[in-house]
Amino acid sequence: MTHTPRTARTFSPPVMEARRWLDGVDFPIDRPLINVSQAAPVDPPPEPLRQIIADAALSDPQAHLYGPVLGRPDLREEVAHQWSSTYGGALAAQNVAITSGCNQAFCAAIATLCADGDEVIVPTPWYFNHKMWLDMSGVAAVPLPARAELLPDPDEAAHLITPRTRAIVLVTPNNPGGVEYPADLVRAFYTLAQQHGLALIIDETYRDFDARPGAPHDLFADTDWDQTLIQLYSFSKAYRLTGHRVGAMVASPARLAQAEKFLDTVTICPNQLGQIAALWGMRNLSQWLAGERAEILDRRAAIHDAMPKLAAQGWELRGCGAYFAYLRHPFAMPSNELAPALVREASVLLLPGTMFQPEDSPTAGHELRVAFANVDRAGIDTLFGRLAGLRWPLAPAPDSA
Repeated sequence: MTHTPRTARTFSPPVMEARRWLDGVDFPIDRPLINVSQAAPVDPPPEPLRQIIADAALSDPQAHLYGPVLGRPDLREEVAHQWSSTYGGALAAQNVAITSGCNQAFCAAIATLCADGDEVIVPTPWYFNHKMWLDMSGVAAVPLPARAELLPDPDEAAHLITPRTRAIVLVTPNNPGGVEYPADLVRAFYTLAQQHGLALIIDETYRDFDARPGAPHDLFADTDWDQTLIQLYSFSKAYRLTGHRVGAMVASPARLAQAEKFLDTVTICPNQLGQIAALWGMRNLSQWLAGERAEILDRRAAIHDAMPKLAAQGWELRGCGAYFAYLRHPFAMPSNELAPALVREASVLLLPGTMFQPEDSPTAGHELRVAFANVDRAGIDTLFGRLAGLRWPLAPAPDSA
């Protein structure tokens, strides 16, 4: 019998793979690298927040010790309070677990739901770390191809449900597609999950950069929401705390009691300094965060403004929002070959659609993800100018017969 360790069941981390494409490449002085490969802010937190972290490190002995597995009570209470206000529900601290980043929140959720051989429905293009964890958990990721405007179809999802299905996963605003799922679409998936006794996992990592005012859905207003909904969130993007690893999982107290077993064996507790920073940010940085959101929305607008120069060369913008633009390129070269070539020939580092799709996807070879969180309006214009200047062989035109 062949022995296959669980880590061997999945692919290598895509961002790390892409970084290796930079090895040995020298970039011309007049064409420096434009890195749009990773969806994480590279600037440090604002100075007042850094001061809070420094003060806590120097003056709070508890900040260096183990804390509660499910997170600091004050941060859990603040999340419950703000979520109740934002979403129109009635959440308590017992509904909130603080995790070591949003990825860990997803892992914990799956650990409470699935056994070997179970299935989880995931729209494609999917977030690759979700797929990796399902692979390593012995859980089948059942792809639900997003169609027009990169929106998944609940009716199509219904036909994928089997006796082994345990959950449906949504990411909104979407990574990698950037699209914001309409509230009625989210509600339709919630109803579908309710009807079949499934969990609906909604990853809202990029919620703070949603272009829509108000709550993106009203699911928390349902009195029994916690029987179906598991919401995931990240403080990393909002307050530039990526290295501190602070996320959240919002669910029923019973589910969090199961998640506690997983979390205790993996990290014991989330980072204390990161939690202190997240709490201070939630209470004091709302205006600063509004400015961050406005800047991201301006970069989103810049993508649309620059798109005509690419469209003239046969490119298509399939989705745009939060930190992402998801593009269809016109070239004969598949995206997994095109992306490394862009490093060498255009000084651009981005990720191919093959990193976000099943191996047999008919569309992945034509798609690319641009993560524009660290590229301003001028940089976006330069990026699109480089892409528009490519003169590589084109793919055959689709057969219209």
